[in-house]
Amino acid sequence: MVVPYIIGVAGGSGSGKTFFARELQKILGDELCTIIYQDNYYIDQSHRFDGDGGSVNFDHPDSLDFDLLAQGLAALKKGQKIEVPLYEFSNHTRKSETIDCHPKKIILVDGILILDSAAVRAQLDEAIFFDTPEELRFKRRLDRDVNERGRTAEGVKKQFDLQVKPMHIQFVEPSKAHAQTIVKDFGDYHETIEFFSRKLT
Repeated sequence: MVVPYIIGVAGGSGSGKTFFARELQKILGDELCTIIYQDNYYIDQSHRFDGDGGSVNFDHPDSLDFDLLAQGLAALKKGQKIEVPLYEFSNHTRKSETIDCHPKKIILVDGILILDSAAVRAQLDEAIFFDTPEELRFKRRLDRDVNERGRTAEGVKKQFDLQVKPMHIQFVEPSKAHAQTIVKDFGDYHETIEFFSRKLT
């Protein structure tokens, strides 16, 4: 039975954590490593969504089903396959389809709020936090949300100012106290990726 080593990869929105996780997974390979994304665990918000940059706060821990994520990680540690939910950002619904996720030697858990959740933290063997300047985080989020999620630049800016930034201060930033490794990210990940690829192989 494969007993996974589970690593949390956290940091603010646009911090570079997802790029890091994907690059590390590429190096380690599909047989050895998989990624589970916090974004898959959003609670269905379609009945509450009131417009781009509206009142639904996607950056608050209550918008995510962390109990389901923690249960899934616990099951993977027992060698069990899990079904990861799929979230549709264009209409804020949880799809009926799921993704099969099998235990692998290394499981990376990617998300801004994963270290805020005690239930998720209890399943992690290690945690990395990307500590990235706000200006760089906003630029990356703007590019992603407009180009990949069909958002408007105005809505992204409004959401960042009213929700993302306050939630980062209240929940994300304090959660770095739970990380064993803090990466000061200015766009260069080479040394960090090289370090962890050597450590995990």
